[in-house]
Amino acid sequence: MPIYEYQCRDCGKRFSFLIFSIKEEFEPRCSFCGSINTRRLISRVRVLKSEEARLENLADPSKFADLDEKDPASVARWMKKFGKEMGEDLGPEFEEELDKAVQEEYTRKEKEESSSENFESEE
Repeated sequence: MPIYEYQCRDCGKRFSFLIFSIKEEFEPRCSFCGSINTRRLISRVRVLKSEEARLENLADPSKFADLDEKDPASVARWMKKFGKEMGEDLGPEFEEELDKAVQEEYTRKEKEESSSENFESEE
């Protein structure tokens, strides 16, 4: 029972259908606007891995090669990659909060450097 993905050519939204039999006639209709002006998309392939296999993959030291724990942006990139590897959809809220935390850390460091420079110039 394959799931086919389509995109509506009228409203641009993507939608999918579970097809019970490839023999039956099927005319995809947009589930958002009702249009039959659609095109079939090529779906992304997902490979199912056990949690053990995913954890084993993350234990590989080469996965940490580009991680700089002192750089918030590097940690954020690693956290996003970790979430994807674990098959978790962290959602846009998580990414927004992560980006916000990175920006706050850079702002804090800039203030510290600025106040340090001001202190040194006063001496």
